[in-house]
Amino acid sequence: MRQKKTSAGHVTVLERLRAAGLRPTRQRMALAKLLFARGHRHVSAEQLFNEAKAQRVDVSLATVYNALHDFTAKDLLREISIDSSSSYFDTNIGNHHHFYFERSGRLEDIADDQVQIAALPEPPGGAEVSRVDVIIRVKA
Repeated sequence: MRQKKTSAGHVTVLERLRAAGLRPTRQRMALAKLLFARGHRHVSAEQLFNEAKAQRVDVSLATVYNALHDFTAKDLLREISIDSSSSYFDTNIGNHHHFYFERSGRLEDIADDQVQIAALPEPPGGAEVSRVDVIIRVKA
């Protein structure tokens, strides 16, 4: 049966989830729309949960965390760990780095070519470097 296209955003999110091998459940669809509808952004699980509640999406915080981790595992998002108790999820999965504003908790992208790393240590035990993430903490 051919799917009816109700809106460009809906189809894009649906196709994105299916292409990643994720079942497009009602809750995943609603959260993906919130995440991807406004371009690149950084969001915590709590922020997304509050956005979902404001849009009257019936979802638990645990479901939000599960969806965010599912999206991350399928390379739809990138998790940015600030410390042991604080993570953000980035819809920009391309190579880039971040400024972290300590007072506000805001993240801002830094283009990959704006950070230069002269050398990296050899990874232990035959492992290989998959990505380098630089977080520059600023007091502003």
